[in-house]
Amino acid sequence: MGNRLSKIVTRTGDAGTTGLGDGSRVNKDSLRIHAIGEVDELNSALGLLLTEPDLPDPVRIALEGVQHDLFDLGGELCMPGMTVFSHAQVARLEELAAQFNAELPRLKEFILPGGTRAAALAHLCRTICRRAERAIVHLGNNESVSDDARRYINRLSDLLFILGRFLNRSAGRGDVLWQKGKNAS
Repeated sequence: MGNRLSKIVTRTGDAGTTGLGDGSRVNKDSLRIHAIGEVDELNSALGLLLTEPDLPDPVRIALEGVQHDLFDLGGELCMPGMTVFSHAQVARLEELAAQFNAELPRLKEFILPGGTRAAALAHLCRTICRRAERAIVHLGNNESVSDDARRYINRLSDLLFILGRFLNRSAGRGDVLWQKGKNAS
């Protein structure tokens, strides 16, 4: 890896193409590059959330693992036809979602993103995750994408929603409830 990344400025993309992991070149606006970019943005947003100083250790550990998974996902997306993502990664997210959700009261109302800064950032990550999911599904409608990659990104948005609620609760705040028609009159 050291040799591969020793030169960052290569000028090979100046004409609007970029290289994939298999050595092929595609347009920078291709569906595959779009999906890779969305996953990269999600990983960066998670990095921002991880800078929060009072993030509970279980959340920090879970999100650090997710960041590694997202690099695996990006690796799979940059190698057309290759599958590196596993069902175990999907199952781990389902376990984390169940674990964090078990500590929360039953949700009876729609909630708004907000509360604490950490919770708001988790919700922002959730919306970026949903956009990444749409890009991966769009890619999968045109090219090969593994089922586990699609499942993982879907489960991740669920986990991020739960973590938003969990972070508010762990900071002593409740959910921010939506009030239908609050400003209608």
